[in-house]
Amino acid sequence: MKISFAKPALPASGTVVVGILAGRKLTATARSLDKSGGGHLSRAMEAAAFEGRAEQTLTILAPAGSGLSRLVLLGMGEAAKLDTAAFERLGGATWSAIANAKDKDVTLVVDALPGCNVPIAQAAAHMAIGALLRSYRFDRYRTEATEKKDDKPQVGKLIVSTADHDLAKKAFAPMEAVAEGVFLTRDLQSEPANILGPVEFSEECQKLEKLGIKVSVLTEKEMKKLGMNALLGVGQGSARGSRTVILEWNGSKAKTPPLAVIGKGVCFDSGGISIKPAGGMEDMKWDMGGAGVVTGLMAALARRKAKANVVGFLGLVENMPSGTAQRPGDVVRSMSGQTIEVINTDAEGRLVLADVLTYAQRKYKPATIIDLATLTGAIIIALGMEHAGLFSNDDTLAGQLTKAGQETGEKLWRLPMGDSYDKLIKSDIADMKNVGDGRGAGSITAAQFLARFVESGTPWAHLDIAGTTWTNKDLPLASKGATAFGVRLLDRYITEHIETKR
Repeated sequence: MKISFAKPALPASGTVVVGILAGRKLTATARSLDKSGGGHLSRAMEAAAFEGRAEQTLTILAPAGSGLSRLVLLGMGEAAKLDTAAFERLGGATWSAIANAKDKDVTLVVDALPGCNVPIAQAAAHMAIGALLRSYRFDRYRTEATEKKDDKPQVGKLIVSTADHDLAKKAFAPMEAVAEGVFLTRDLQSEPANILGPVEFSEECQKLEKLGIKVSVLTEKEMKKLGMNALLGVGQGSARGSRTVILEWNGSKAKTPPLAVIGKGVCFDSGGISIKPAGGMEDMKWDMGGAGVVTGLMAALARRKAKANVVGFLGLVENMPSGTAQRPGDVVRSMSGQTIEVINTDAEGRLVLADVLTYAQRKYKPATIIDLATLTGAIIIALGMEHAGLFSNDDTLAGQLTKAGQETGEKLWRLPMGDSYDKLIKSDIADMKNVGDGRGAGSITAAQFLARFVESGTPWAHLDIAGTTWTNKDLPLASKGATAFGVRLLDRYITEHIETKR
C-alpha cells in the first residue's frame, strides 16, 4: 500500500476515515460531515452504541449528502491520553476497517485535537505507519484457485489529509524505511523451510549490498578452520550446508567500535536426534526469527542512512536427524575453546550463538552486543506472547532497551541471572552442558550459557523472542503470522543511543 500526504480536503467520492473522540465528540471534519448530512453521523453512532473508544470503528455506507461510498468513524479515545504509540494503533485500526473497501484510494483525515500533546504532523505520520505495518500480507503462495479476488484487499493508496502535511511527510520518511525492514523480516520469517535454507538465506542477504551494506559469508570450510564446532555440530545432520553471514553498515564517520547485533538462524528445527513432537513442528520454519530481525534491521538502517556503525551476524543452520547428526552426549569444542556436553540436541540455538558471539568479539571488538533468538519454549510459559525476555549483564543497556520497547510497543521484561543459575549448567565431563538441571528456569539457564561466551566488561543483552516472533491472531500492527518483533525496538535503541548526533 502506498502512503501519501495532502492538504486538508475531502474527496468527492470513495472512502473517508474521520476521527471521533471518546463520548462521541466529533472532530472538525466529522462535525462538517454531520452537519451537511443532517445529523446522520450522530444518529448512526447512537443506533450502533458507538462511543468513540480508542480503536473502535463504525462504517456508514453511502452517507447521505456526501457523495462518498462509505464513511468510517474511528474511535480515538481521550485526546489527552493519546501518544505516538496510540496513534500507531489507531492507524492499524484504520487499516482493519478499510481492508475490505472496494475503493483503490482511501482518505484518512487527521484533524487537530485540542488537549492532545502530540503535534498534528507527528500524529498523522504515526497513524500512517500504523496503517502501513498492519497492511502487510504474505500471499506469495496463494493462487487464484484458493483466494477469491474479493477476499484480497483492494486498497492501493492511503491519502493522509492533514494540516502540516509537508512536516508529516518528512516525519514519515524514516518510519517508512524502517517499515521496509520490518516487511523484509516478515517475508523471511514466513518463508517455508524448503524454500529458505541457510544457503538461500545467505543469498538473500547478499542482495542488501545494493543498499550499501557490506556482506560477507563464511562457508563450512571456513568455519571449520576457525574452530566453530558448536555451530557446525548443529547442522551436521542436514544435507544443507551451514553458513555465517556478516552484514556491516558503516554510517558514522566516528572511529568507534561498532554495535554487534547477532541473530539465531535455525532455518528449520526438527530438534535433531532429540526430535520434537509432530504437532506444531511446522512452526519451526521461523526458528530463524532472530536472524530475520537482524537482516531487516540492517536493511532499515541502510535505507534511512543511519549515522551509526553496526555489524549484524547471522548463524544459519538446519537442525535435522540423520546418520550424521549430533547425538545427545556428544562433546564439542567451541570457537572460544570452551567445551560443551550436548545433553539435548533440541537446545541447539545457544550452540549456534556461542560461536557467533566469539567470532564477533574476536573479529570486530564491538562496544556492545545484543543477540536475538527464538531460544526457549520456557519464555512463553513465563511471559506468554506479550513480552520478550530480556537478560543482560548491564543495567544501563537493559534500561535503554526496555524503554525502546515501551516506545515501539515491542515490550521486554527483564529476568534474573546469577551464579546459582549458572551452576545448573555444570557438566561432569566438560566445561558446561547445553541445558540446565530439570525443567526449571529454562530461559535463564539458556542465557547463562550464552553469558559464558561474552567477554568480561562488554555490555551484552540477550532477547528471547520465542513468544513474540509469530502470532496466531491479528495484532494492532501485525496480521496473523510473522511479526518482525525486534526490528523497530532495536532501530529506536540505535536512534536514541548509538547514532552520531548531527
